Amino acid sequence: MRKLYIPVVRQASATKLPYPDNYFDAVFTDPPYYDNINYAELSDFFYVWLKRAIGDLYPDLFSTPLVPKTKEIVANPIRQGNKEGAKIFFEENLKNSFKEIYRVLNPDGIVIIVYTHKSTSGWETVLNALLDSNLVVTATWPIDTEMKARLNAKETASLASSIYIVCRKIKKKETGWFNEVKDEIKKHLSQKLERLWQEGVSGADFFIAGIGSAIEIFGKYEKVMDYEGNIIRADRFLEFVREIVTDYVVHQILHNGIAGELSPLTRFYILWRWIYKEAQVEFDEARKLATSVGLDLTREFSRGLIKKSGNLIKVFGPFERDIEKIQESNELIDVLHFCLILWSKGKRDDIVKTLSDTGYGEKDAFYRVAQAISECLPIDSKEKRLLDGFLAGKDRIVENLRDPKQRRLL
Repeated sequence: MRKLYIPVVRQASATKLPYPDNYFDAVFTDPPYYDNINYAELSDFFYVWLKRAIGDLYPDLFSTPLVPKTKEIVANPIRQGNKEGAKIFFEENLKNSFKEIYRVLNPDGIVIIVYTHKSTSGWETVLNALLDSNLVVTATWPIDTEMKARLNAKETASLASSIYIVCRKIKKKETGWFNEVKDEIKKHLSQKLERLWQEGVSGADFFIAGIGSAIEIFGKYEKVMDYEGNIIRADRFLEFVREIVTDYVVHQILHNGIAGELSPLTRFYILWRWIYKEAQVEFDEARKLATSVGLDLTREFSRGLIKKSGNLIKVFGPFERDIEKIQESNELIDVLHFCLILWSKGKRDDIVKTLSDTGYGEKDAFYRVAQAISECLPIDSKEKRLLDGFLAGKDRIVENLRDPKQRRLL
């Protein structure tokens, strides 16, 4: 005879679950995504109407004028005083929630945590909360969960995937030494990143999936320390993982071979177009990407390639550049942008002269960078169309560089 299971719905705080120890075989949770959405504020719209309609049936659930907000586990600087206070509030309460999950989980049970956030600040809080909860991450998988056509995916660097984090209630190893753990992570990621790449995970999702994969190694220790006795927290862990993923991506985008020839600025530009396309990104995220390739972001503002507006960073394409600022530059990305501007104006002879003067004309790396950027951009991008037109004329450009008498053919 088949058993009939009746679901029971209960309202309670995630930081104090009304269940005994070792109660559940499995826990599935999709916690708030840091500062992405203030759910309680959005719920006010529905709450007032539901209260009028069914408030008398559920007086305990509708006892307040609006949805209670003070204990909601989201990072909200207005409620929590400032940005740092919001981060601490979110991390502390999420940690307590994960500890409660650990408490009520059967020793042989399993936990699935669904999480995504495009900023490393969002991931720092979740990783620190996980590390302090005693849950051990045993697997992570990126799964497409978001609509590409949703409104906030148009102008922002939105993610398409969520990371499914699988945890278990098993004993951690006592202490891992950071140098040794880094070697473990490198070995583990070399296989994981290859698989993610083959499966077509790209852009910001690839970086987030890389972070998820590295947690499997980092999270199996009670603590990770360096040889100076410092405990390694999520910020240093994420910085290290970003460097590994960045190096892998650059080599893949450029099809290997020339990554070492490129300046930090050109590497940064390629990665930006691959991850964020033409979107604006918060300054802290842009700074961390720049740091991963050895670039000081703030020193580049005067070049006219990178613009800071409020707390947002935008990386300009060729049409947005000041031609006077780049026509004398020998930086690869500046020379490429200058050539693209000349191409759009039909000044083919000036392109040949520029490539001859800078020495990039017969360097394969120059054209491979142009091709890589084109492949990173969406098909309706104006910059992509310009790059494709320029690359279509590559053979004639090279021919004229070798034989100036042929310039009339351009």
